Amino acid sequence: MTIEKHDLHHEFPEFNDEIHHLKMNNNHFSRLFTEYHKTDQEVHRIEQGVENTSDEYIAMKKKQRLKLKDDLFVMLKKVELPA
Repeated sequence: MTIEKHDLHHEFPEFNDEIHHLKMNNNHFSRLFTEYHKTDQEVHRIEQGVENTSDEYIAMKKKQRLKLKDDLFVMLKKVELPA
C-alpha cells in the first residue's frame, strides 16, 4: 500500500510562498501548521503500522487533520504577500 504525503507543501504547492510567509509572520498560522504537521506524522506512523490503535482513533485523527488543513487553507487564500 502506498501512503500519500499530506504535508502542506504537497497538498498546496501553489501556496509555497504564502506558507513560508505565514509561518514567519503569523503566530496563529504557525501554531496550526505545527499541529497539522504533528497530526499528519501520527497518522502516517499509524498507517505504516509503526503504531497500533483503534479504527475510531485513526478516523478521529484524520478528521482532525482535515479540519486543520481546511483552516490553514482559508488563511492561505486570504494572505497578501508583500511586493
